[in-house]
Amino acid sequence: MPEHVAPSGPIGPGLPDANAAGAADRPGRGVVSFVRRGSRMNASQQRAMDDLAPRYLIDVPRADMSTSVAPGAWIDLAERFGREAPLAVEIGSGTGDSLVAMAGARPEMNVLAFEVYAPAVASTMGRLDRAGVRNVRLIAADGAEGLRELVGTARLTELWTLFPDPWPKKRHRKRRLIAPAFAGLVADRLADGGLWRLATDWTDYAEQMAEVLGASGLFINQYADRPGGWAPRGTRPLTRFERRGLSTGRAIRDLVWTRAPR
Repeated sequence: MPEHVAPSGPIGPGLPDANAAGAADRPGRGVVSFVRRGSRMNASQQRAMDDLAPRYLIDVPRADMSTSVAPGAWIDLAERFGREAPLAVEIGSGTGDSLVAMAGARPEMNVLAFEVYAPAVASTMGRLDRAGVRNVRLIAADGAEGLRELVGTARLTELWTLFPDPWPKKRHRKRRLIAPAFAGLVADRLADGGLWRLATDWTDYAEQMAEVLGASGLFINQYADRPGGWAPRGTRPLTRFERRGLSTGRAIRDLVWTRAPR
């Protein structure tokens, strides 16, 4: 992954300034949902940020990192969405390839997406606007922290973690997001029967995901009767990132597990 670089110009309201990261590279932070990347935006992305941030972007209180969510932070999601509705969260929405299609297919839901890469946030807002999708709000922060601080117990209807960083080197796998501690957090936030949708193009990570969720005793595989227990793609679109994985011969695995009754 490329190293963090400072932005070349203004970023936008609600987005972390790379120069303010401060503690970004401190050791011992624990597992996070992202790898820090640069924050340069092209002209069209900056226009999207300037024009669309008031509609789509939510700022949050920060801790010691520009991409953190302060402990005890709280926002009124119903007020920010302009309605009460079932809540879906995507952690790591990238440039919005999946988010726009999946949120557009669920107009009855409020969809909250977390992404730390400023150009991706700007591109996502442009995609949402062009598609006329209005039920999404974005937060430029670590999604694991956001889920912990901003979503209450049993308030979540769906969680999407699509192609999280695979940390493919064996010595780095402890950094993977889908691990027992994170599964416990998700189980607390999901309502009974709520869905956790996952996907990866790394077979050993897919197997780890299934092992973690199964061992927790808190989730039920919706597709246990299918070969390998893998789920169909459903409304998740085929993205450019995914096509690149397929071109290298990697198999795409989808999982859909539900929160077991409490």
